Amino acid sequence: MVDRGKEPDPQSVTAWIGPENYQRWVSTLEFIETNYPGVFQPEWLFGGKKHGWSLRFKKSKSFCTLIPELNQFLLLIVFGAVERQKAELILPKLNSHVREDYLSATTYHDGKWLAVAVDSEEVLTDVKRLLVIKRKPKPS
Repeated sequence: MVDRGKEPDPQSVTAWIGPENYQRWVSTLEFIETNYPGVFQPEWLFGGKKHGWSLRFKKSKSFCTLIPELNQFLLLIVFGAVERQKAELILPKLNSHVREDYLSATTYHDGKWLAVAVDSEEVLTDVKRLLVIKRKPKPS
């Protein structure tokens, strides 16, 4: 995941983050494709040897980024002011791990940068709820 010359493929992502985490990775990708069909063109970005590869979803502004790490993966969402207000309304309903990550996330001039380790089905459910806050799904 830190080789600039080799964009990740499903096999290398699975080997790096682990099969259980890869199932949640795929579920996240399916959620995005199902709820935002044709909106995003996922793009692999290389952040250097220290950070390695990440998979970004962006239209005119960033939607989310999936970051494969050894034996886990992170999902990064940047919330603007209005999105933060909406996210904070559902904080009490979120898993304590996600809630703590949100409360400890740094707020910069461009928004609150939330990185969550998607390490359980409960966290995956919460992440999907946060993605819906970030951008409304397309009507079916």
